[in-house]
Amino acid sequence: MNIEMNDIEAILARHSVRNYLPDRIEDEKVNLLKRKIDELNLSGNLHLQFIEDAGSTYNRLLNRAMGLGSAPSVIACVGADSDDLDQRVGYYGEKLVLYAQKLGLNTCWAGTFNRRNIGAEIADGERLVISIAIGYGKEQGTPHKSKTAEQVTEASDDAPEWFKKGVEMALLAPTAVNQQKFLIKYGSDETVEFVDKAMMLGQVDLGIVKCHFEIGSGRDMAI
Repeated sequence: MNIEMNDIEAILARHSVRNYLPDRIEDEKVNLLKRKIDELNLSGNLHLQFIEDAGSTYNRLLNRAMGLGSAPSVIACVGADSDDLDQRVGYYGEKLVLYAQKLGLNTCWAGTFNRRNIGAEIADGERLVISIAIGYGKEQGTPHKSKTAEQVTEASDDAPEWFKKGVEMALLAPTAVNQQKFLIKYGSDETVEFVDKAMMLGQVDLGIVKCHFEIGSGRDMAI
């Protein structure tokens, strides 16, 4: 457990992992995860839930083919349904993913899973957006092929260093099928605009990208 790892170090160390060891997560780490989830749920008005036994959450053929069927535990990303729910799930969920990395755990955002079998508590007016597989990976994952800063930004050549550092971290954000279909615009009045260009899970991706940009730039992007 390397709780002293900072957020940028966690971003650099973390890669999606789809194949897991059967080892259960120790009680100490489960308690830390639940405490962090409580904090994020309060901040993001969410109902994120750690489910220790993933059971048959990942029993679909695609999940098994990817290796996710081996994930011992799962985080159900639930919240009161609203126009910005997906983006909040991405933003606060990625904070949890990076925290898990600091605990020595591995994760994978998974939009395809058995929604009936996940065992999440979903109250009236709430919606289950996506899942996060979590446990100890058989390996640590590998870096994905990335677009260039020029391909995902709309900014003048004299954009400040904080913006460039934010984009650098945003390019390391996990996105659906690794498409990186987002655009980050820098305005002359130092405003930053994020544009979703994806066909699926684009708003979740945008929330994750905002989380990474915030860490790199030091500017508050809270949703």
